[in-house]
Amino acid sequence: MKILVTGIAGFIGSHLAERLQALGHEVIGVDNFSDYYSVEFKESNAKTLIEKGVTIIRGDLRRDSVYDHIPTTIDYVYHCAGQPGISASSTFEDYMTNNVDATRKLIQFIKNKCQIKFFVNTGTSSIYGADVDCDEENPPQPISNYGVTKLAGEQLILSHVRQGFFRGCSLRLYSVYGSRERPDKMFSRLITSALKKESFPLYEGSLEHRRSFTHITDIIDGMVSVIGHEAECYNEIINLGNTNEYSTKEAIETVEILLKTTIISHKEPARAGDQNRTKAVITKAEDLLDYSPKVTLIRGVQEQIEWQKSKLSKAELSHFKIA
Repeated sequence: MKILVTGIAGFIGSHLAERLQALGHEVIGVDNFSDYYSVEFKESNAKTLIEKGVTIIRGDLRRDSVYDHIPTTIDYVYHCAGQPGISASSTFEDYMTNNVDATRKLIQFIKNKCQIKFFVNTGTSSIYGADVDCDEENPPQPISNYGVTKLAGEQLILSHVRQGFFRGCSLRLYSVYGSRERPDKMFSRLITSALKKESFPLYEGSLEHRRSFTHITDIIDGMVSVIGHEAECYNEIINLGNTNEYSTKEAIETVEILLKTTIISHKEPARAGDQNRTKAVITKAEDLLDYSPKVTLIRGVQEQIEWQKSKLSKAELSHFKIA
């Protein structure tokens, strides 16, 4: 199939495109190479994908001009693009335009120009609210601009699914980590702090926060398993995550054990919109997709450590003895 992946140069989009290409699909991606975090990361991801035969269109889904370059003969859409996280440097307009306006324009293009087989939206557990331990029937109660706008984008897509313009579903992902993770995310910061002996920012109250940390491999397994299960997934919201739950304290200890070091931390004020708990309930994914996450936290963090070590120069690593 010919598959469009939006946000293809990002963390999840690049892994997804790589897997889809390996499965024999023709993959075309769109990315605006936003400077929300280092563009160098995305350029590296894009280079890897291009070398494997993936086509990448540089353009912004908020701009009409990009749609002149996207083929109308696509069979499948995986919508991974958006403004991520809960950074204080991101304005409401950043979230609104990237997560809602861009999604609206993409929908119009698909509805008016394409005859797709299926549309898969990449949603988030942030939609549920501050304390998450629920299935997909739980009413959304987002507490951040990110969660609010991701919910709006998701419902825009599903409203068109419900009206019969195209078939599709939304996958709500839980605390994804692994190689290519954004540098502002927790494990990236923890590992970098340990390797470079820099201080780790510990937000007030976050030591007790709990997460269903889910390795990127398990997330991609779930995302690609929608292919072939379109009838089961039609108009569904499906949680993808690991059912094991860990505190921030346990995450820190995991990195310390694997790198045989002690992480130095400094206190920072609590972040507005940060969730207290996100525990994945994946019964629907197990039933519809035969979804079964397999990567343990120790194995997943070790994979990310090896990747981050490969990105550091010898000079940066010379002072740190890696076991």
